Amino acid sequence: MKNFSNAAFSPEVIELMTSALEAAVAILPEPVHSSHVTALAESILRTASAGERDVANLQRIALLELQLAPRA
Repeated sequence: MKNFSNAAFSPEVIELMTSALEAAVAILPEPVHSSHVTALAESILRTASAGERDVANLQRIALLELQLAPRA
């Protein structure tokens, strides 16, 4: 996980980010790999840090970034 130690979010924003992560993970086909969940979470944290507060946008951006990420 990347370093987000300087990030600070209100309880409301944490709730939005949690909803976005849960919705994004629910769309992934089984089995869901922990690396995918980590990538989604990092994207949501980064996007929320930039000021995005819409759950659908947080979810959409995270899924797009996961799709575009290079495969190992």
